[in-house]
Amino acid sequence: MNRKVAIIHYWLVNMRGGERVLEALCELYPQADIYTHVLDRRAISSKLQRRRIRTTFINRLPWAIKFYQLYLPLMPLALEKLDLTGYDLVISSESGPAKGVIAAPDSLHVCYCHSPMRYLWDMHGDYLRSAGLPVRLLFPLLAHYLRIWDRHSATGVDKFIANSAFVAKRIRKYYRREAEVIHPPVVVDEFYISEQLDDYYLLLGQLVRYKRADLAVEAFNRLDKPLLVVGEGEMLSKLKAMANGNIRFLGKQPFEQIKYYLAHCQALIFPGVEDFGIVPVEAMASGRPVIAFAAGGALETVRDNETGLFFTEQTPESLIEAVERFERSRARFHPAIIRRHAEGFSREIFKRLIVEFIDSNQSDGLA
Repeated sequence: MNRKVAIIHYWLVNMRGGERVLEALCELYPQADIYTHVLDRRAISSKLQRRRIRTTFINRLPWAIKFYQLYLPLMPLALEKLDLTGYDLVISSESGPAKGVIAAPDSLHVCYCHSPMRYLWDMHGDYLRSAGLPVRLLFPLLAHYLRIWDRHSATGVDKFIANSAFVAKRIRKYYRREAEVIHPPVVVDEFYISEQLDDYYLLLGQLVRYKRADLAVEAFNRLDKPLLVVGEGEMLSKLKAMANGNIRFLGKQPFEQIKYYLAHCQALIFPGVEDFGIVPVEAMASGRPVIAFAAGGALETVRDNETGLFFTEQTPESLIEAVERFERSRARFHPAIIRRHAEGFSREIFKRLIVEFIDSNQSDGLA
């Protein structure tokens, strides 16, 4: 079927899980037009750089690439100004504002929701506590109106896809809509199993408050075991000040080096609550177990006592107990079995499920 397709992605200023989903969608629909609020071509992959990408008027505002989030109140208007007449299929990739476009009456609008906007809903308080004084004063009023718009814009979506059951539950809570669960794609084949392991544990990801890297630092201070921390973010200086000499901070690392650290670690430490969490799947694609907090997307990706272990409280004590339990039972974790489980999250499976979902809904007369 020759469809005219538009893909709307919130902003393109880095390459994270949402942008990997966009890459896979572009492979499925190579002729699709891509729309986004803000574009930094230097920060995206070569696959996306080759695509024609259109931006909303947000991209023309001063310092938009660096301070795009300050323009959040204008983004609903920017979305509504996009002319999507003539598109048969509209796919919105939502984590920031994307689903609020006005699609044609005879088109199918599918929203792939990585998360309802965290700073408007479940993590509103956390964002305010870490924000500066001007944001703390102004944002509560703006957030009130943005929540009204965000919930109303959900009515313009024909079908929701959630990246996890955890996110589907929040879609039901905040938008009163049901969502199909299709986990995001992981490039499993780019990771490898190593025959030789090093003696370190690994913490990998953005160093922001909700990811709770502080728990790992506190726990490994007391365990006195080697911990490598890969990533950067607002918490970096505080974490360095907390850490003992057994904890090394490596900053941002190239992908090839990240693959090495994943393949050679004893286990990945995953102390936060994520909507899905691609990093644990990447660790398992490397044959390495994951020690994760038992909440959020990790409950859907990690199999307790088979591909990793859970700890049940977000405390250093609970994490310490899980690490000690892992060291007593590490022989039960087999790299080939762990890797096989990760293959269930491959890009090929993601693409097949997306096509089946969209085709079935278009044949049902929703477009």
